[in-house]
Amino acid sequence: MDEQSKSACLIRFGESLRGLRLEAGFSQEELAERANIDRSYLGAIERGEHNVALLNIIKIANALSLNPCQLLEVFSMEKGIR
Repeated sequence: MDEQSKSACLIRFGESLRGLRLEAGFSQEELAERANIDRSYLGAIERGEHNVALLNIIKIANALSLNPCQLLEVFSMEKGIR
């Protein structure tokens, strides 16, 4: 995967995460606190600036009361896989 594709994936993931956070009614600060991660790190993920680690995906999903797979659905829906 080239750098442009990686960047596009990170941006899509971040946008999806932001939508899920807003749907749950959390501010970045509230979600970061619930997930035990730094608010600035969460903001960078939402902007597509960080390649988020699996353990942090799990922490964020738990904080949103979601299955970690639900955070990655943005990619499966894009390809029509369900």
